[in-house]
Amino acid sequence: MTRTQFEERFFGFARWVTIAFLAAITIVPFYYMLLLSVKPIDALLLDPGSLWVAAKDFTLDTYRSVLRPTSEGGQGFLRMLLNSAAVALGTVLLTLAAAVPGAYAISRLRFFGSRHVSTVFLAVYLFPSTLLAVPLFVMFAKLGLSGNLMGLAIVYIAQTVPVSIYMMRNYFTTIPRSIEEAAALDGCSRLQTVRKVVLPLALPSLMATGLYVFMIAWNEFLFALLFLAASPDKWTVSLGLQQLAGGIEVSKTVLMAGSVVLTIPVVLLFFAAERLLTEGLTSGADKS
Repeated sequence: MTRTQFEERFFGFARWVTIAFLAAITIVPFYYMLLLSVKPIDALLLDPGSLWVAAKDFTLDTYRSVLRPTSEGGQGFLRMLLNSAAVALGTVLLTLAAAVPGAYAISRLRFFGSRHVSTVFLAVYLFPSTLLAVPLFVMFAKLGLSGNLMGLAIVYIAQTVPVSIYMMRNYFTTIPRSIEEAAALDGCSRLQTVRKVVLPLALPSLMATGLYVFMIAWNEFLFALLFLAASPDKWTVSLGLQQLAGGIEVSKTVLMAGSVVLTIPVVLLFFAAERLLTEGLTSGADKS
């Protein structure tokens, strides 16, 4: 066996071992969480280490308890899901509306300091969230936006816009300038070129950035706690899950059901957008 053949076989085997290991540490915890969410608490206490659920023990009462309104004795997660969806979608729209023009300007326009703007944006992440939380809360409280879902979405864009500009700027630079020049020769203005040419080609980047922003807004806890703690009817799912985790009277099976409810929407959204995330729409767009 030659050295090249040995390396090919070794690294081919090592690749599959690594994939199997990463898949195991990702899937097994989620599987166990899902398993506990469909078990009654009695079955869990009798055999907490079991990795399957018997047909006679299978139940969806935990999900009914989690989703049922608090007025009916439930945990009210259905309303929290709607609140989280409103905040996350609002954050995505506001972030993209601000980041797309900014990223395009940095990647295409020439101005003083253009090469360093992206670095300045990323410098925002040098400051911890706890340092920004109090000033933002005071400012938004004076504006009457505390305890407001839209106010929370506006707060989130302070965190999401800088990295979104950085992500999309790197993609915009890969779009050939000749495509935009051809559009200009056809009579398109700069705005029409961006809307009709650049944005369709940048759709994978928009989807990836939007999904990243959605996950940040969906899972964020600190600012949600700070801005919505006094308004239980506007709580997001992350706040509701923390309430379940801290409740002594809440069983762990209900807590796991709440965790699944928090996780499933993001997983489904990722798989729905997978094609656009992996497809290179600019492939072959510019040929010499």
